Amino acid sequence: MRALCVGHSTFDTTLPVMEYPQENIKYRLNHHIECGGGPASNGAYLLAKWGLDTTLASIVGNDYYGDRIIEDFRNIGANCDYIEQRDDHMTTSSYIIANMSNGSRTILSSKGKPIRKLSRRVDALADVILIDGEHPETADEVLEHNPDAISVIDAGRLNEDTKYLGKKVNYLVCSKDFAEEFTGMKVDLRNFNSLVMIHNKLEEYFQNQVIITLEAYGSFTKIDNQYEIIPSIKVKAIDSTGAGDIFHGAFTYFIANHYSLREAIRLASITGAISVTRVGSRNSIPMLSEVLDYDTII
Repeated sequence: MRALCVGHSTFDTTLPVMEYPQENIKYRLNHHIECGGGPASNGAYLLAKWGLDTTLASIVGNDYYGDRIIEDFRNIGANCDYIEQRDDHMTTSSYIIANMSNGSRTILSSKGKPIRKLSRRVDALADVILIDGEHPETADEVLEHNPDAISVIDAGRLNEDTKYLGKKVNYLVCSKDFAEEFTGMKVDLRNFNSLVMIHNKLEEYFQNQVIITLEAYGSFTKIDNQYEIIPSIKVKAIDSTGAGDIFHGAFTYFIANHYSLREAIRLASITGAISVTRVGSRNSIPMLSEVLDYDTII
C-alpha cells in the first residue's frame, strides 16, 4: 500500500506545565519535548510508523529544524525525496504550552510565507492520498496524477484552497470550526438536527463523504443514508496537541485498508484519544497494535 501525503511541516517544542503561566513570572521546567509536527506531516509519520510505504511532499527551510524533520522521516522509513529544503524559506516552528491539568494547549507559531507549489513535480504513485491544503497546487497535481487513489483532506482551516481541493477528494474530514465557518451555522450538540443541517450543506457543496470531527465528542457523518455521531472514548487528556492530525492519519490508514467507514472513524477516534494521554504531538502516536489491542478490551 503506497501512501502519499502533501502538506505542512513544522517543528514543535512542547513545554509541559501543570497550570497556565501567569504573565511576567519566570518558570523553570524539568524537561521539554521536541519533535516534528504539522497536519499532513503528522499523518504521514503515522502511516509510515504503521507500515505503509509512505511519501511526504512538503517544504521546509534549509535550517536546523528542516534537518531534524527530514531525519525523523528517514528514521521511520518514509520516502523523503519530496521534502524540499529551500534557502528562501524558514521552517515553521511552534512553541506549545501544554497544560497537563486539563489537556489544553496554547500554540505560538512562527511561520514563513506560504508556498503554493514544490519546485519539482511529485511523480510518486499512490494508493491513498492525504492532503491538508498546504502547497495547494502540488496537492492538485498529485490528485490529478493519481485519479484512482483513495483521497482524504484534513480540512482544518477554511480558505479558497481547501474549498477547491475539498471537492476533489473522496473524504472531506473537517473540524467543527471549519464546518461552522463554511455554513455560517453553529453546532449545538444538544440539537442533533443542527448537525444534520450543517452536514447537508457541506455535502451539497463538496459532493463527497463528509465527516465532521467534534473533538472529545467523536465525529458526525452519514452512513447508509443514516446520520450518526460515532463517539470517542473517555480518557484523561494531558496534551491534545496533534490529536486531530493523528485522527486524520489513522482514518486514512483504516479507510485505505478497507475497513468500513464506521470502523475507520471509530478506530481513528481511539488512536486520537490515546494520543492525548501523552505529551508531544508526533511522540504521542501509538503503535497500531496498541490501537487494535485497546479496541478488544472496550
